[in-house]
Amino acid sequence: MVRRMDGDFTPRSFSGSGLACRRGGRLVFTGLAFGVAPGGALVLRGPNGSGKTTLLRLMAGLTPSTAGALAWDNVPIDDPEAHAAHLRFITHLDAIKPAFTVTENLGFWMSLWRGRVDDANLARAVAAFDLTRLAAFPARLLSAGQRHRLALARLLVAPAPLWLLDEPGNALDAPSRESLARAIAAHRAQGGMVIVASHEATFVDGGETLDLGVFTPKTAVHWSEESEEAQI
Repeated sequence: MVRRMDGDFTPRSFSGSGLACRRGGRLVFTGLAFGVAPGGALVLRGPNGSGKTTLLRLMAGLTPSTAGALAWDNVPIDDPEAHAAHLRFITHLDAIKPAFTVTENLGFWMSLWRGRVDDANLARAVAAFDLTRLAAFPARLLSAGQRHRLALARLLVAPAPLWLLDEPGNALDAPSRESLARAIAAHRAQGGMVIVASHEATFVDGGETLDLGVFTPKTAVHWSEESEEAQI
């Protein structure tokens, strides 16, 4: 059974319809639709260049769509700031301040998202990704795997219904991957949703799969004139 999320957000469905996106003069995908219910998970699949990261950025409101719309509970999104407050987006860019300690980095994001720092919740986020012994270390001293675990711990410092994860298993060892899988399972049990792009493990049980290759344009008509001129 899905429970109400702890914190300030009530789970709602997230969906997109008729989505298309053009990057660098090329239509990456077109006619794409998806839907994720509270407690659900969606795994993005497809070859390199099929638009997995582009779609995640579009979902996060960082890349504009060429066509189509995103919606919460079937209501089209018209407030970018409100939309951003309902999601957490983790990529290979860790957004870590090197001079800050592990705790200070997480405290910064908690303060930004919640307006205050809750020490108990902060400690739980640190412990969830096995960072307790590193809590006072400056981030510049962390390994690539430790930095990525710190980035993932941001998911836990302030509630948000939607997690967007781009190759979240990169640089993680087996125990850290298990920590991520547990965090995702707990998030979904509270009604949270997860959309993940991953070539390897998906870190989700019972999630649906979206094959972006199905929505890849197949003919040159989908290229802009600027792109065609660049190829001559």
